[in-house]
Amino acid sequence: MKKPLCFVMLVLTTGPALAASPSPVTDTQYKYGMHLDIAEVISVTATPVKDAVYPATMEYIDHQGQTERLSYIVTDTTWGGK
Repeated sequence: MKKPLCFVMLVLTTGPALAASPSPVTDTQYKYGMHLDIAEVISVTATPVKDAVYPATMEYIDHQGQTERLSYIVTDTTWGGK
């Protein structure tokens, strides 16, 4: 009798925690002309390389409340190292 009761208690106590866990972040590679649904930008990360093209990542929340991660490339903006 104790085993079924323990199982029921486990389900009742962990169920809400599992339901409240955030959905996984969706990783997307940007393509030219792609529609972006950005409600709030969380972070933008990049490691600039002088006079080069390098990868960057933006993490944001869309209008449905889902967290998204977008990878894209950027160019050096120092224009000739100035």
